[in-house]
Amino acid sequence: MTGFDLPGTLRRIRRLADRSQRELAVELELSKSAIAAAESGRRDLPVSALARAAALAGLRLALLDADGAEVAGMAPDAVRDLGGRRFPAHLDTRHSDEGVWLHEPRRDRPEHWFTFSRDRDGRDSVRRRAGVAPADHHLLRPGDSPPARRAARRRAAELRRREEYQRRLDAGEVPPLEPFHCACPAACDELDDWSGRPVHADDCSCSCDLG
Repeated sequence: MTGFDLPGTLRRIRRLADRSQRELAVELELSKSAIAAAESGRRDLPVSALARAAALAGLRLALLDADGAEVAGMAPDAVRDLGGRRFPAHLDTRHSDEGVWLHEPRRDRPEHWFTFSRDRDGRDSVRRRAGVAPADHHLLRPGDSPPARRAARRRAAELRRREEYQRRLDAGEVPPLEPFHCACPAACDELDDWSGRPVHADDCSCSCDLG
């Protein structure tokens, strides 16, 4: 890959946009001497000014990789910390309930959804196993909150238990459950708030879940 040719680029922009150095300087709110110095290679231009100049010629600035393919900037709507700040671009984000924390999170603040690790060796090891580094930080999706992820893990664990029981049942490793019949009156449901040990009405003759 070669260095960026600012003088040649500026001259190409002026040719396509049909602008003199003075006219370009006025539109970019720069001095004519700044444009002349940039075209002669004696100074740089702010990238914002170069982008505005390119737009005058119907062009735009872009990042290209070694094969000439365009590389987009990082996603603007990636996850942020509790203060609304972006995470360090060179590090990889992770859900706060994955991995370990260097310091215990403060319990007097809202629960973090995402964090990152400063351990570069660990990061590089994960990237080598994956074969590629993530192109961006995480993008916020439904179900990313810690309570939602905990609920999803509970559902997944319950599904695994049910599937394992069904497998063992089909293999004859466990006897089938006997049919269950509950004869509790409606008063039991009104008394039991499911917050602790089961509660039954005084006149309940079933008490099916008390063991």
